[in-house]
Amino acid sequence: MTNALFHHDSTDSRHAEGRVAIAYLQPLLEAAEAHGIGAAALARAAGMAPHDLDGPSATVAARDYVRLLDAGAQLAGDAHFGLHVGQRVRMGTYSAYGLILLSCKDVGQALEQTARYERLAHDLGRSTLQRDGAVAHYRWSSHYPAASRHLVDSVFAGVKVCGDWLAGMPLPPASLAFTHDGGGEALLRHAAHRDEYVRVLGSLPAFNAPANTATFDAQLLDWPVPNADVSLYAVLCQHAEQLLAQRQTAAGAAAGIDAQVHAAIVAGLRHGSARLSSIAAALAVTPRTLQRKLADAGTSFQALLDQARYGLARDYLRQPGLSLVDIAFLLGYQEQSAFNHAFRTWAGTNPGAWRLQEMQAGQAG
Repeated sequence: MTNALFHHDSTDSRHAEGRVAIAYLQPLLEAAEAHGIGAAALARAAGMAPHDLDGPSATVAARDYVRLLDAGAQLAGDAHFGLHVGQRVRMGTYSAYGLILLSCKDVGQALEQTARYERLAHDLGRSTLQRDGAVAHYRWSSHYPAASRHLVDSVFAGVKVCGDWLAGMPLPPASLAFTHDGGGEALLRHAAHRDEYVRVLGSLPAFNAPANTATFDAQLLDWPVPNADVSLYAVLCQHAEQLLAQRQTAAGAAAGIDAQVHAAIVAGLRHGSARLSSIAAALAVTPRTLQRKLADAGTSFQALLDQARYGLARDYLRQPGLSLVDIAFLLGYQEQSAFNHAFRTWAGTNPGAWRLQEMQAGQAG
């Protein structure tokens, strides 16, 4: 087995069916309109039909959103189009979970709920929040790492705008790190280009970083959200959970057999059982039929089990409260040594060293 097995983890293909809510698209359309670029012209430039953005659909494909963002930047000739899209974000941009943010008691809870319900607004990437003593790390992992820098810029500008709004005042500048190059050395030599990052985000990010992160004083997580209607929090979360369940059901019905098995394995591991027989039963087929269907799809049960374990292992290793023994158990291994051996095969290093590298990358960010 080689690392190539997991290469699709960081490519656009795995998220080809991702969606973006129309509400989340609106700031992009507004930013384009500010440059005199109408929706039809923007759609054409992105390779879409001129009226694709005029229909009654509640969502657009995530890959189309990425193309629209790049097309808007090119048509507008705006080197900071992503930042300016993010500046137009409002709580309503975040669709259903925007209401949850308005009911959170503090900034920390709002960021935690962003990580939980972000997918209700878009499938462009995922947020995580980690508190490490006196500092906190917000991280956004893009599902479209090959996209232009405008995607990451728009996300972090939107988080900054809404964070300030929730806190009722400008939040202290965070230490930012982005995986993109900031536009390249030629642009970064211009003070005006650097200054626009500072104006919108509060500080100049470090570019070409290993992850997209904002690192800040952990005390900010305890800042209260003024006028938050916390009485609605439980009801809104219940509604959001129902929406998530509906999305997952719809995604499962539309997914190929490999995606269905992967999802079933992840669920099984979290409930203590991810054997071929139990996964086949969950999908209402015999083990032999499941193996045949997977072979027809060019994969195998063991390959999908390894992929699921590797993905969960990385998530668990980012949680400092979990020991390696705990993680091995959660992944269905009887011995930690078996987990260590498997992880070394997948990642080229042992899990303890991988965890240390992640911690150091977060501290550097």
